[in-house]
Amino acid sequence: MLIKRKRGWELPERLATPEAVALNRRQVLAAGGVAAAGGMLASAPARALFGFGAPKVYGPAEDDPTAGLYPVERNPRYTVDREITAKEDNFVYNNYYEFRLGSAGDCGEAAQALPIRPWTIAVDGMVEKPFTVDIDDLLAKMSLEERVYRHRCVEAWSMTIPWSGFPLADFVAMAKPLFGAKYLRFETFMDREVAPGQARGFTYPWPYIEGLTMDEATNELAFLATGCYGAPLPKQMGAPIRLHLPWKYGFKSIKAIVKVTFTDQRPVGLWQAIAGHEYGFWANVNPEVAHPRWSQASERVLGSGGDRVPTRLFNGYGEFVAHLYTGMEREPLYM
Repeated sequence: MLIKRKRGWELPERLATPEAVALNRRQVLAAGGVAAAGGMLASAPARALFGFGAPKVYGPAEDDPTAGLYPVERNPRYTVDREITAKEDNFVYNNYYEFRLGSAGDCGEAAQALPIRPWTIAVDGMVEKPFTVDIDDLLAKMSLEERVYRHRCVEAWSMTIPWSGFPLADFVAMAKPLFGAKYLRFETFMDREVAPGQARGFTYPWPYIEGLTMDEATNELAFLATGCYGAPLPKQMGAPIRLHLPWKYGFKSIKAIVKVTFTDQRPVGLWQAIAGHEYGFWANVNPEVAHPRWSQASERVLGSGGDRVPTRLFNGYGEFVAHLYTGMEREPLYM
């Protein structure tokens, strides 16, 4: 008997889209995956995850001009006690609502249509002087490093990923925010011609938005990723530049950033706008604060044969970030 469970990406019933949106992620992935240029056959781990008919694996774009920058030296300060997730699993087990096909999850093939050059990032709001920077000029200014971070999805599964990129704090310093700027508001691209999710996105408040406090943004863990596994980011993972916040649930780590605004007003993220009772601003990993529809006490580690392990507060990064939330014990750090 097939049991269908509501997943974290589904909208409230009052905003329900056609029936396909409620399909199980693995069913959709198994049904999709038509090969495109540069696609690879599904790996054995991917077949184990998704079963027969697993989707094709799409790596970095073959014409990515930054390929010569990688691999970069790994920073030994950021180590984990888990094995790195096989890249073939990571490249297919992700969600990118802008490129969903039949339902959430099957985004690898569709994401290949996103042009990542030219690509610019606008910086505005409460800064000394607003500016726009080309992605390649930005990479030339920054010192790249590799960090191995755990990744915890709000849906209670996890990965371990070797990201390449640079600290978000370095980007903040380059932007020269004004006194009084309290938050960073991140915005992704908007292109209905190449993103099928946006093209039929009347139920979503596009473009994707997320936000951080200034203290969070300048914490040493906050990272702007431009590569992974010793190569540029694949498009379905947020190329050419995305955020990664290892102590927060994954929906906070916005992909394909095109704009950063410094502001004194707390941003409202896309998922918070859709369902604020389930997806809030803080979104810190907390095993003691359940999602309204499931427990967060444990997680399924991808590539481990389905084994579940206890979830740790702040995803195990408390020594780096717990001080940011001192005195906020009464405010649910998940929400």
